[in-house]
Amino acid sequence: VVGGHSEAVNVELKKEFDITQIKKEIGDTSGVTIQDDVENNNYPMPITAHNNDDVFVGRIRRDNTVEYGLDLWIVADNLRKGAATNAIQIAEHLYNNQLI
Repeated sequence: VVGGHSEAVNVELKKEFDITQIKKEIGDTSGVTIQDDVENNNYPMPITAHNNDDVFVGRIRRDNTVEYGLDLWIVADNLRKGAATNAIQIAEHLYNNQLI
């Protein structure tokens, strides 16, 4: 893969959550694609993200080692979804939501 990176992300939330709602919120986020079908070996891989601006999220699971833990596997093409693209998308979000 020419460009791509993967991250195992662990999140500790402040309160109880519904994993189905978490998946819905992530799936409804612009620029994010969920690939979370482990039974059929369909989860994010760097080759999937190559030449794509989307961020791919999968293996969305509870982390039972902490009270309100969540585990995610996140993949993106770091050459396309790098600091420059992120900065533009954040600025567009702030502008479109009248936050600046």
